[in-house]
Amino acid sequence: MAPQVLPRALVTTKWLSEAIRAQRVGPSLRVLDASWYPPQERNARQEFRERHIPGASFFDIEECRDKSSPYDFMLPSEARFADYVGHLGISNDTHVVVYDGDKLGTFYAPRAWWMFRVFGHKEVSVLNGGFKNWVKEGHPVTAEVNSPAPAVFKATLDKALLKTFEEMVENLGSRRFQVVDSRPEGRFRGTELDQGLESGHIPGAVNIPFHSFLTEAGHEKSLEEIQQMFQEKKIDLSKPLTATCRKGVTACHIALAAYLCGKPDVAVYDGSWSEWFHRAPPQHKVSEMKRNKA
Repeated sequence: MAPQVLPRALVTTKWLSEAIRAQRVGPSLRVLDASWYPPQERNARQEFRERHIPGASFFDIEECRDKSSPYDFMLPSEARFADYVGHLGISNDTHVVVYDGDKLGTFYAPRAWWMFRVFGHKEVSVLNGGFKNWVKEGHPVTAEVNSPAPAVFKATLDKALLKTFEEMVENLGSRRFQVVDSRPEGRFRGTELDQGLESGHIPGAVNIPFHSFLTEAGHEKSLEEIQQMFQEKKIDLSKPLTATCRKGVTACHIALAAYLCGKPDVAVYDGSWSEWFHRAPPQHKVSEMKRNKA
């Protein structure tokens, strides 16, 4: 594995602020705010209208998804993704930088990062530290809404970066790939509800909560720390790996962390526990809650 040959997965606030000062935001560099919050807690679009990184556009994860699916945030079609990001002024030659305003530093940005990658786009980066640290460090914000000229984006789904329910079921027997679940430990073990949904995990999955990859300040941990985390959980980054979570969002933190270690081929189970809970038979759902009830 050679991380130095991969497109950069992270950019610093210093790098982005210098790019903005140099007026490089445009067809070759686009900045996206990919924030999402539970509606009863915060309004991501309203917060974007009030203040955001200069030149940024709002990437609405509620709009750029498969609305016909019963599960949240499932990938849209190639045509829908291409049309959506094209209207944000993004072409196949654009370097895209994504961030969000979560209090942890980064939450939904890795999902947007992975979406671009699964649709064949290589030059996409997450702003390390997110909007939280952008503001903390005194970089400029604006309420001015950017209206970029539409561009043509061609999306080609990379099925190697995506896993379906059927592939996850097949893996129970074949063990073709390792599975890491990024949810908090209680939800992984099944000892606490997840937004009203009974929790638990897919048999054979290993738990690495996504926030473990972030420092207290909200930046990605060092390469050495991330590698050690995988090693401690006996995850072999030289072998196939799939990430899962509740809705296919924080699983993308696993994909990002592995990418930083030089592994660009981590797949995400898009339906994740939301789909698995509703479709898998009881014997394929591991939960300590069931044992406690027995």
